[in-house]
Amino acid sequence: MNTPASARRVPGNPRHVPGNPVRDLPLPDLDGFTHRWVDAGGVRLHAVEGGRPDGPAVVLLAGFPQTWWAWRKVMTPLADRFHVIAIDLPGQGHSERPDISYDTHTVAAYVHAAVKALGVPTYWLVAHDIGAWVAFSLALTHRSRLHGLALLDAGIPGITLPDSVPTTPEQAWKTWHFAFHLVPDLPETLLAGREREYVGWFLKAKTLSSDTFDDAEIERYAASVAADGGLRASLAYYRHAAESARKNHEALEQERLTVPVLGISGSHGSIPDMGASLRPWADQATGIVVPDAGHFIPDEQPDAVAAALDDFATEAD
Repeated sequence: MNTPASARRVPGNPRHVPGNPVRDLPLPDLDGFTHRWVDAGGVRLHAVEGGRPDGPAVVLLAGFPQTWWAWRKVMTPLADRFHVIAIDLPGQGHSERPDISYDTHTVAAYVHAAVKALGVPTYWLVAHDIGAWVAFSLALTHRSRLHGLALLDAGIPGITLPDSVPTTPEQAWKTWHFAFHLVPDLPETLLAGREREYVGWFLKAKTLSSDTFDDAEIERYAASVAADGGLRASLAYYRHAAESARKNHEALEQERLTVPVLGISGSHGSIPDMGASLRPWADQATGIVVPDAGHFIPDEQPDAVAAALDDFATEAD
């Protein structure tokens, strides 16, 4: 494994970690994995790396309102076979919260730059929720670098996201926040200082079992959203979703997704069949539905996710 000068191996207190741009946020550790920060084209991104240095690389991206920590239960089993890298998106976790466009093509360029800075030329890309928005755009622009793409329960702008938000009570609770996050200023006014309640609603309401996340985990994710521009950045992904959709369709006019694609849905998630919803845009798209899971599939059924990713890599190879 290459260790570029821009990447730092670090232990301990986040206040004393060189290169950490979010020093007031607790920094959880995962056995067998190392925290690193890289300069990704002018934005400092946080990565957590472990597994087999000589194995195929798999890059993991989380969504709202989570951080890399969402993958912790999947990372350990994957580490037996893969070189595992979980990256905090810009504005997420311990990555920088820059004042940039958060359209997914712009963010995808930073993520890909981070992977290159870590010395990884080609990789499997796995992503959930907003992470999947970014991963889809990355796959359109850097397809030659990817072995395959796995996307988990995500309404991707212009792709799997419905054109209109449902208004029936049975469906509206899943997507109402897309419109709310677009409203200028109001979400910040209502949510500042109440991030714990807001984040807790998503983590409780969108899981099949409401006790999937304990209080400590809710506090962890809420602290990330509240820290140093995290709320602004979280909302920006939604506020730039129309631009993300436009750029996705511009890229698709040139070429469809040519890498193998796996769509992973939860039995009680937001998108009933990710595989089917991705098939119009991809040459090779398959799908699975994970039983007994809501939206937060890596937390709810991590062993099933790890097994599905292992099988996907084996079959694609």
